[in-house]
Amino acid sequence: MTDPASNRAGSWRWWLCGLLLLASAINYMDRQTLANASVRISTEFQLKQEQYGNLELAFGWAFAVGSLFFGVLVDRISVRWVYPTVLFLWSATGFATGLVEGYSGLLVCRTALGLFEAGHWPCAVKATQRLLEPKDRSMGNSVLQSGTSIGAIITPLIMRALMTEAPGSWRIAFQIIGAIGVLWLILWFWLVRAGDLEPDPANVPTSPSRVRGQSIWSVILSRRMLVVIVVIALINTGWQIIRAWLPKFLMEGRGYSESAALYFNSLFYVATDVGCIGAGVLTLWWHRKGMTVHGARLFAFGFCAALSALTLLAVALPKGWMMLGMLLLVGAGALGVFPIYHALTQDLSREHQGTVTGIGGVAAWILSPAQKYFGRLVDSTGSFDLGFAVVGCLPLLAFLVLWWLWEEPASSNRYEPKGS
Repeated sequence: MTDPASNRAGSWRWWLCGLLLLASAINYMDRQTLANASVRISTEFQLKQEQYGNLELAFGWAFAVGSLFFGVLVDRISVRWVYPTVLFLWSATGFATGLVEGYSGLLVCRTALGLFEAGHWPCAVKATQRLLEPKDRSMGNSVLQSGTSIGAIITPLIMRALMTEAPGSWRIAFQIIGAIGVLWLILWFWLVRAGDLEPDPANVPTSPSRVRGQSIWSVILSRRMLVVIVVIALINTGWQIIRAWLPKFLMEGRGYSESAALYFNSLFYVATDVGCIGAGVLTLWWHRKGMTVHGARLFAFGFCAALSALTLLAVALPKGWMMLGMLLLVGAGALGVFPIYHALTQDLSREHQGTVTGIGGVAAWILSPAQKYFGRLVDSTGSFDLGFAVVGCLPLLAFLVLWWLWEEPASSNRYEPKGS
């Protein structure tokens, strides 16, 4: 079968990766509106910290369900149609959140947002797997993942400009951000033609260790899949808690103003973007220095995990620039591990990439009750510090699991990039 995309210029693949970056940005813009308006919304709807945690819990469990559903769906229906459908649905849900009148409406919208946003990752990861060789996937995934940071950088600035002293002014921010997805839909159908991302592209080699036609059950029941499940459960739980609670930590935990917290939140996501791109660059650099592909990924993962664990120092510092600087390093590490994780899933199966990503998505959010208990801990102790210290260390635990239990076939260790 001839790949229709094979007739395109070589740069087309990276232009499409750029469009996936934009989808990630929109995904996080719709997700981060709640965190950036969390203090206002909590005040307006008289929410306890545990109730705010419930919103993130509902989002997480809906995301788990959506990950599996859309993961299986994208292995059966063209990603060219599934991707824009889910993006439209989550954008519409983000817009509708600006219309809610109470906690119950907010809970419904947050649940729907999690369900539809979950479709982004099976679609995007499947697309990068189709487009790129194994040696380039960590870098491609870094571009994809960095979009989440870009979206999160922009969102606080938009909300700072739109939110006034007037009660309920946060609503227009939800509606404007929700409407942005329409622009992406136009770009998608302009850039992606029918058949571009269909199976068996002739010019993108699969890893020599993968055999076409493998059973989905042989993938699901493998030791490597178990490692993937544990790793994503740990790194995503840590990241999502930091993401959701950082504005509250700064305002209610350290006494920063809303403006200062929003500006820092934007800077924080600049750091996470550096972490995402940096993880891909480090992986490529170490591979070119003679490491195996997996060895280079492992080193990059471990480095980022160590940065994330700096929450232990950040919470011990008083309000000031040293604490804020430490949080920037935490952000770079906490999100930097994700491109490596996605590259691991792309090695498991070419035919069943959507399903593998979907199962990983379920695992990623299975510990979502941690959001509720994090809020309960803050309600009972009056402090965010203990919770932040613990969750920042979760990527280090994931690194140990990956280091001890991952099995890398010898054939993949001998993989050489084209031209070598």
